[in-house]
Amino acid sequence: MRHREPPLPTVGILAPHIPADVYRRAQETGQPIVLMHPVPAAPRRTARTYLITVAVVIAAGVGGMGLVVAFLALLDIAAHTAMAIGGAASPIGIGGITLKLTRPKSK
Repeated sequence: MRHREPPLPTVGILAPHIPADVYRRAQETGQPIVLMHPVPAAPRRTARTYLITVAVVIAAGVGGMGLVVAFLALLDIAAHTAMAIGGAASPIGIGGITLKLTRPKSK
């Protein structure tokens, strides 16, 4: 069975075990005891983190392109509609104001 370190408490820091012979020798000779406690490395980011970021950026790009395409299609339809009305209509008058939408074919 393997030896396991006890979990660190939530309050304070748990000192690592000091062997009895080292402690007695340090008390007799007056040498300081140096405790080395390894610091755990920062956790690495998983591939899922990067994939989610890339997916959000791609979705935003596709959505933006869709908005541009819809706007251009709307402009195209409006231009065709204005051309059809302008080509088919004679002068339009409302309340005494006459607007001629097309140029005369003969001068």
